[in-house]
Amino acid sequence: MATEEAGSGNMTEYIQHHLHHWQLSLGDNAFMTLNLDTLFFTVLTALVFFLLFVRVARRATAGVPGKLQCAIEMVVLFVDGLVKETFHGKSRMIAPLLITIFCLVFLMNFMDLLPIDLLPWAWASGHRLAGHDPAHAYLRIVPTADLNTTLGMALTVFLLIQYVGIKNKGVGKFFGEFLTAPFHAEGMVGKIALVIPNLLLRLIEECVRPVSLSLRLFGNMYAGELIFILIAVMTLGSSLGTFSTWPLGIGQFIADFGWTAFHILIITLQAFIFMVLSLVYLSMAAESH
Repeated sequence: MATEEAGSGNMTEYIQHHLHHWQLSLGDNAFMTLNLDTLFFTVLTALVFFLLFVRVARRATAGVPGKLQCAIEMVVLFVDGLVKETFHGKSRMIAPLLITIFCLVFLMNFMDLLPIDLLPWAWASGHRLAGHDPAHAYLRIVPTADLNTTLGMALTVFLLIQYVGIKNKGVGKFFGEFLTAPFHAEGMVGKIALVIPNLLLRLIEECVRPVSLSLRLFGNMYAGELIFILIAVMTLGSSLGTFSTWPLGIGQFIADFGWTAFHILIITLQAFIFMVLSLVYLSMAAESH
């Protein structure tokens, strides 16, 4: 009984440790706390994206392209075609913006495919060598499994929606639609009667967009990270001399391989959904109602 409780305690501590951020507190409340690991890996993936595209752009050839150039050209052409079919407003930044969104979200999601203990182990080893307690060496490597990241991106898209709407319609028409859509009326009395319902529905719609964008991506990536952690605890504290370690190890390998293969689809699909929904919202903002 004592062994089971100790094992359960170790598992709980292991899971809690992997779900704890490396943080810096700048004040007395949670709002003033920075998740340094999220910021670091967000900047890292952004640099990888930037340097990769700059390298391919500089070495691009009209002849026989390399595999990397082919892959990036396929992404660029696909997104550009999607924008031409969906977005009917006037803005040259939409296609580059959506390519950036897709690639950046994909790279941040891709961090979830790294071995769950690899970078945290290296970080803890560095703490130990520096004379610090490795038990307090917290590190989470998936930026999109942090709600702060997904909400920040969703709010940025929300601000861009307002910008695109005002640019394509003008200030008066854009904000006037808050009072005249989605319900329409012919007479003046009917229009006045529908002002409050239209305004309430439009405000709800505007608020739901960033919430749905952020929670969908965060929920999927957080769940994926948690499943990898749960797979890892299958052999936590096991010894090679114990018989149960071998069937558990085989089961862990199969589960990890299967979930990794399936998760590749998830990280790509979530990046695609975030990009497509952003495109749809921007297109709706540019169109007159």
